[in-house]
Amino acid sequence: MATSKEYIEFVCESIRGDYEITYKKMFGDYIVYANGKPILLVCDDTVYVKKLPALAELMAGASCGTPYDGAREHYVLDVENADLTDKVVAALEKLTPLPKKRPRR
Repeated sequence: MATSKEYIEFVCESIRGDYEITYKKMFGDYIVYANGKPILLVCDDTVYVKKLPALAELMAGASCGTPYDGAREHYVLDVENADLTDKVVAALEKLTPLPKKRPRR
């Protein structure tokens, strides 16, 4: 089951703060970007956050799961918890580098 358009828009609208929020569809699911940095993975109407040491304390009570077969385990983010979402997005926006530009073939 792929992520619905309504759910990805809900996720993006749930992110508060002074960020340019965009998303890109990939293989039926989505990656959410803040200021051009990939921060969230949304698969099957579930929001996943990469397990990083800097997020361990913030996400201590969160459940974990894999977004797709063969993926590493990620935290599952409850985007309805606005305060947690704000803190996680702020931390990820600071930690995540901009993707490197790949030359076109």
